[in-house]
This record gives sequence, structure tokens and C-alpha cells, in this order.
Amino acid sequence: MTSTARAVIDLDVTGDRISRHLYGHFAEHLGRCIYDGFWVGEDSPIPNVRGIRLDIVEALRALDIPNLRWPGGCFADTYHWRDGIGPRQRRPKIANTNWGDVVENNHFGTHEFMDLCDLLGADAYVNGNVGSGTVQEMSEWVEYLTRADDSPMARLRRQNGRDEPWRVPFWGLGNEAWGCGGNMSASFYAEEARRYATFCHEHGGNSLTRIAAGANEDDLEWTRTLMKSLTECHGCTMGGNLPYQAISFHYYTHSGSGINSEAATAFTTAQYYETVAYAAGIERIVRGHVAVMDSYDPQNRVGLVCDEWGTWWNAAEGTNPGFLFQQNTVRDALVAGLHFDVFHRHARRLTMANIAQTVNVLQAMVLTDGENLVLTPTYHVFEMNKGHQDAAGLPVHVLETPTTTVRGDDLDLVSISASTRDDTALVSLTHLSVDAPCTVRVDLRGRAASVVRARVLTGDAASSFNDVDAPERVAPRPLEASLEADGVLVVELPPHSFATVELALG
Repeated sequence: MTSTARAVIDLDVTGDRISRHLYGHFAEHLGRCIYDGFWVGEDSPIPNVRGIRLDIVEALRALDIPNLRWPGGCFADTYHWRDGIGPRQRRPKIANTNWGDVVENNHFGTHEFMDLCDLLGADAYVNGNVGSGTVQEMSEWVEYLTRADDSPMARLRRQNGRDEPWRVPFWGLGNEAWGCGGNMSASFYAEEARRYATFCHEHGGNSLTRIAAGANEDDLEWTRTLMKSLTECHGCTMGGNLPYQAISFHYYTHSGSGINSEAATAFTTAQYYETVAYAAGIERIVRGHVAVMDSYDPQNRVGLVCDEWGTWWNAAEGTNPGFLFQQNTVRDALVAGLHFDVFHRHARRLTMANIAQTVNVLQAMVLTDGENLVLTPTYHVFEMNKGHQDAAGLPVHVLETPTTTVRGDDLDLVSISASTRDDTALVSLTHLSVDAPCTVRVDLRGRAASVVRARVLTGDAASSFNDVDAPERVAPRPLEASLEADGVLVVELPPHSFATVELALG
């Protein structure tokens, strides 16, 4: 039986700008994300540019990828950047004790990462080592990357083949300090974050957004401690700048049994609904952190960053469990659609988000198998939604939506967000019902509109996925969207689907 959803969008009332950095990505030295992912080496028969795999670059450029976080993750707090510079054959091998306990050769380091960012047209988000590193080590890495004159680190960079400094807008002050980043208390880490941030200097014209390692999910006390640390720091605002300009949090989606505890492609209907309900729960998480930050920072000077999000399932059978390689289904794509709707609604405070991870790990954009590359369902959500980047959010009022009950709570089965730019608008719709279609009627008010293009992403089942044998099993298809005389947009959404409608505004 077809259900009905109704909403109103005010096309003439614009809200907060949806930062393009909410569509950021994450590449850790984990499994086959870097090695045998981004990096194949200059001698590889796979087409590459200076060792960087070309088809991955082209796929990500099509998403207008805004930023890339590296080298971790947990790996960041064991990584010493000097091991990854200079002639590759002279770089020391290191043990990756976090992920698979493998030995890697350090062929992908600072210069290779910055080269990758240049090829992608993406901003660099470098995550520094607080857990096992030193203040001086981090300070010198910033200098190495961004200073232009004849300072010691700028000289070292030139010796390694790079004359001009790079632009590095984002800098992470460690990662998950409450866990793999040092098992610190919030109060201890807050002091460390202020200290490390103080010595991450802005060289020349490079402006740094220093991001303090924040909470796990709904640990609001961690966020409160970091915000309180800023207000109690005498002298922190000398020169008009805070020690750190943003605070992160992490949120991984599963069906309620915990990360890395269930299969990626074989799940029950109950597990499906529990998963999308858990994904929708990020709304509560974001609201909580925003409320805490607003109480200390009503001027909105400190940004909120969700620099790890996505689904986390069991590693695919027959693969190294420490490499976190998982398939990516329609269910994962709908998780992404839900997240973006929440991110858009909280764009005032939420300034960046990074999906975990970009290639071959967790909720990846692309999967590789030798010379073959597969675009995942989640990739297509990013592509279909890229028109929201740096657009102005539009208020969406959902008047009616079908619901279901998951673990005693109501779950709305239709989620909508919208934005506008330059006499255009983009409407995104996520439909969660596993088996029933839905007629969605959206009253477009305030400006005349016409439909330019409508697309839908779905599969035969919520467990459908793409692989080498069927790379387009789940891919965007044309969607019928009509505009009635009274300005009501009507779309018929199939079960478990994500859709976008592009509008021209008069």
C-alpha cells in the first residue's frame, strides 16, 4: 500500500550556509585505503600520477570533494611525520599496530598526501600526533608544510623537493583522546589541546582551523569540558584568536548491537529499521553538543566537526578483519542521506564532517579490486547531493510522514532537506520504508519553480550493492517529478530510496 508524506518548503526564506566541508572525506593508514587504494606506486600498471591512482582521483573530483582528513584516526597518534619524508627508499618501515598489525614502508607521506590533495582539488585536513608525539614535533610539521622563508623546516622541505609552502586550512589536535589517542580524561586533554594548539603557528598567509579531539557520540561532558577550558583560559584570546577553533565528535552507525558486530549485506528487516533509526539518532547527538556549545559560545566562534561518521559492519568474509573492508548497500546510502539532512539543519554550528572512509574501508566511496574500481551506493548520494555545497539552507516543514516503531520509539520514514543558490534549488528526499512506496507532496512557496531534473537511487532490496560483476546495480535513475498548478511538487518514491529534485526558480 502506498503511503503519503506532505511538506512545505519556503523558497524565499534562506537559512544558514551549508558549508561544502560537510561533504568531507577521511583517509587513514588502514587496510587498503592508502596502500592498494589511493597509492599504487609509480611502477604500477594501473594508471597513476606520481604513484596516485588516477581513476580514484577522477571519481572523487566528480563529487567536488572539499577536504580530505589524513593520516588518521587512531593511526595519527602513532605517526611521526619525519618517517614519511625524503627519498622513499630511505624511509624507515613502521609497524601499524592499530590496524592489522602490518608493516608498511612509509612510501605515502606528507609530500604524497599534499600531492593527492592538489590532484583532488581538496583542502588538506592534517591530524597531528598528541598521543605519542610532542609539541615540538607537531609545531615543526606545521612549519614544514606552511612556512615560506628560510626557516629550518622550510629549508628541509626544499631539500625534499618542494620549494613553495602548501596551504593547510585544517589541523587536528590528536584523535579520540578518550580512547586510542591516549586514554585521557577530558580535563587532562583540554589542557593538552590548549598547549598543542598554542604552538601550531600560522605562518605567512596560512590560516589554521585547529580542531580539538572531541567526544564519542553523546558524551556531552567532554564537549562541556573543552568549551569551559576556553572560557577559563586567561590570555587565550590574546590577538583575538582562540587556541582551537573547532571541536570534533564521532558517530558510527550500526543496528544497536555495536560496531563491527553484524554483516554488511545479510540483515533482517528488524536490523534494517534499527540501523536507520540509529542513523537518525545523530539528530539528538548534534542537538546536544550544539546546546552545550551555545551556552558557552553564543557568538558561534567555535565550530562543531563530525570528522568520523558512517556505518561499521563486520569485515567481508575472507579479508583481514583488521582492514575493515565491507560492502556498501542501499541501506548504507540511506544512512548517508539521513546524515546529510541533519547536517544541513545544523549548518550554523556544524562546519565540517568526514565520512569514514574514502576507499576500501568502512562506508567507502569506492572499492577497488586490482585494476577494477566500483562506485558504491554511498558515492552516488554524495554525487546527487553535491549541489548543497556552500548553498543556503531552506526551511523544510514536514507536515505528514509515515512512521514505524523501532524499539519503542517512532521513526519518521521520510526525511527532506533543501537548499538554494543562484536561482536554483535542490531538494533531497530519503524514504526509509523497506517495502512500501510513498507519494510525497511538497508545497513550494515564495517563488515560482520548475523541475529541471529528478533522480532516484534504490535497488531491488535494501541489501543491494555494486561489485565488479554488476557495478551499476545501484545507480541513479531518472525519476518522474511533476509540478501541479498550485506549486505542489509531487514525486512517487519507491521503497528504500534516496532521491533529489533540481529546480529552477523564477
